[in-house]
Amino acid sequence: MSMGKPVDQTLAREFGLSAEEYARVLDIMGRTPSLTELGVFSVMWSEHCSYKSSRVWLKQLPTTAPWVIHGPGENAGVVDIGDGLAAVFKMESHNHPSFIEPYQGAATGVGGILRDVFTMGARPIANLNALRFGRPEAPRTKAIVDGVVRGIGGYGNCVGVPTVGGEINFHAAYDGNPLVNAMTVGIARKDRIFLSAAAGIGNPVVYVGSKTGRDGIHGATMASAEFAADSEEKRPTVQVGDPFTEKLLIEACLELMATDAIVAIQDMGAAGLTSSSVEMAGKGAVGIELDLDHVPQRETGMTAYEMMLSESQERMLMVLRPDREDVARAIFEKWELDFAVIGHLTDSGRIVVRHNGVVEADIPLGPLAEQAPLYHRPTVETDKQPPLNPARVENRWMLADALAKLIACPDLCSRAWVWDQYDSTVGGQTVKRPGAADAAVVRIDGSARALALTTDCTPRYCLADPEAGGRQAVAEAWRNLIAVGAKPLAITDNMNFGNPEKPEIMGQFAAAIRGMSDACRVLDFPVVSGNVSLYNETEGRAILPTPAIGGLGVLEDAAQAVGIAIAPWLDLVLIGATVGWLGQSLWLREMAGREDGAPPPVDLAAEKAAGEFVRAQILAGNVRACHDVSDGGLLVAVAEMAMAGGTGVRLSTGPREIPGHAYWFGEDQGRYVLAVPEGAALLRAAEAAGVAAVRIGTSGGQDLTLPDGGTISVTALRAAHERFFPSWMGT
Repeated sequence: MSMGKPVDQTLAREFGLSAEEYARVLDIMGRTPSLTELGVFSVMWSEHCSYKSSRVWLKQLPTTAPWVIHGPGENAGVVDIGDGLAAVFKMESHNHPSFIEPYQGAATGVGGILRDVFTMGARPIANLNALRFGRPEAPRTKAIVDGVVRGIGGYGNCVGVPTVGGEINFHAAYDGNPLVNAMTVGIARKDRIFLSAAAGIGNPVVYVGSKTGRDGIHGATMASAEFAADSEEKRPTVQVGDPFTEKLLIEACLELMATDAIVAIQDMGAAGLTSSSVEMAGKGAVGIELDLDHVPQRETGMTAYEMMLSESQERMLMVLRPDREDVARAIFEKWELDFAVIGHLTDSGRIVVRHNGVVEADIPLGPLAEQAPLYHRPTVETDKQPPLNPARVENRWMLADALAKLIACPDLCSRAWVWDQYDSTVGGQTVKRPGAADAAVVRIDGSARALALTTDCTPRYCLADPEAGGRQAVAEAWRNLIAVGAKPLAITDNMNFGNPEKPEIMGQFAAAIRGMSDACRVLDFPVVSGNVSLYNETEGRAILPTPAIGGLGVLEDAAQAVGIAIAPWLDLVLIGATVGWLGQSLWLREMAGREDGAPPPVDLAAEKAAGEFVRAQILAGNVRACHDVSDGGLLVAVAEMAMAGGTGVRLSTGPREIPGHAYWFGEDQGRYVLAVPEGAALLRAAEAAGVAAVRIGTSGGQDLTLPDGGTISVTALRAAHERFFPSWMGT
């Protein structure tokens, strides 16, 4: 450990600071910093905390709308959902910890994002996740999947917040660097949102929650560097979570928030006490003094450096009104949580840290934030691949055989093995459970209204064309909310990329932001919160660029939400234009063994027109089931609807000008399959709205009857669909 080493440029490099950054520290301080001061600078200037490589690009994202109450910059985004209520939500990564210690890495990721939401005064009502893993046959993948899923379920189930949705992909690029992105949504009164800017000179600074230990020290720094072959040795930088304490902390904080005691509040997430105190004082343009002698500790002999950088879980920092200290203390003691006054606000504009009567840190807050590095890193654009001509892509498969193979592959198979480990109905407000609809639907307690929630991204598109991939990720989240009948309101994002010091990686990031920005503007779907996770590389190999999108929408009446399950004797109508786009499709990968071609383009104007038409039809009561067409294409979407409803479908012949495999498995964007009682009426309405629509079949019977003469029973299809996870996991 670094404790006995002199503070110099060599130690600064170990802490993740470049020579130039350390020189800037020396200039700000006017002297050599103490070990604790160097630790503070290293975590606050880490990529994880300062976004020093990404801030210049993130500014391009649209973040405002009449319904946005708080955009990026707070612990979570806040949007007005009507009736005096607000939805508070955010997505955040716990990638590096989940590779080293899958169970605790994933569990503490859930705990951290829960705190980001309830620290703003919102009661969490739903968790989601977006997970990316390596090849199933890779040596560690099975253990990582098992640990991550158990960690998410173990924490969320114990804390009493339902896990209602998510997504899982497998790809060799994640073999050494899985992605665990956790999302939480909460509900608050829109006039009772709590912020983090400290105020009131002399006001007490209070520590609440669990005791501080040595777990997680330099976790933020670890998340700002590539993995090497020795990544297993970084276990001490992974935090350990306790969901039962988190549940107590939620209840205690919300009880205190019902009073007028809190001036400001911040969870202790990445960089723990350092980031929470620095950010609170910095946002409030005040100073802060901390006496670490009063910090509740669960280990003996902890140093100032260890206490300031510990990322022990289930802890919060707050500024209280001085005349409400006793009220707050009584609440936290009732919930059997630690409560300690560890400092006060000053007018110095500095953070001063004392321990055992010695000043261990004395740093000006302004320069710590304002002079944080901001890099305009060089970018190299990804070479665009030409579109594939579907007529030149050889097909040797009957539709039924191809469908059976696709529906069984790891990226399309049933996720029931995963969902069944999550409590998706705790709280009693879940309307659409995982797998039942394109988005989860959760009723707002005491109301007929509901929120629709989704996470989406197609990383293989982003690798081939990051701008198109970024545009598609936002559009698919919007489409999934539309498909249940919700009005899309806003997104949170989780930007997972490789090493930003490589121009091609920074080029991916910049292009993805451009595509996301375009989609957000056209679809009126602003970004209100997010997270950037860079250096997702192991031994120099980067993950696929993965700008995960978490979408939120609102339904005025939860009873109007539709799922994907079809009943017999309905007409199936395809909304949206089809050309048979096979580039980067799962059919191309799984059936032809190829991963090439341009990904499907997203026509945002057509996307918006089709989506608004579909939503209007759902709200008018004309639609019995709806499913967007995404991975695997049209035939996979129909098969998923058939399996969900337990009924067959007789499909019509596709257009002659498009090869059958391209029509049924191409991944053209902006499309939905609607199951309706009267297809002709829907077609007339679509024509009047200027939206492409075609009747593709009728539901009924026990088989999928395919236009090339093949058939496959829904029972056989379901058996293939459900085989992978239980077989792989041996359950």
